[in-house]
Amino acid sequence: MSTVQISNGEPAGRIICPECGNATDFVEVADNVIITTHFVQNRDGSFTKAETESHAIGEIRLFCGQCDTDMTQLHAHLREMIF
Repeated sequence: MSTVQISNGEPAGRIICPECGNATDFVEVADNVIITTHFVQNRDGSFTKAETESHAIGEIRLFCGQCDTDMTQLHAHLREMIF
């Protein structure tokens, strides 16, 4: 079981980049990802995307969306706060 590191931003737990102060834009980067897309063929021969799934096999990292600072230590906290 991994420990979740919680940012000390305000309000409590708000992620803030320690380099530039960004508190709104973050980028998640995953290595070695398998993307599976399911399509349905329509009567006219065209296709409609029905569902897309992704599975990261490699490391998943978190970066500041403004200055690219590596914030991976806070990634687990970000994942817990997605509602």
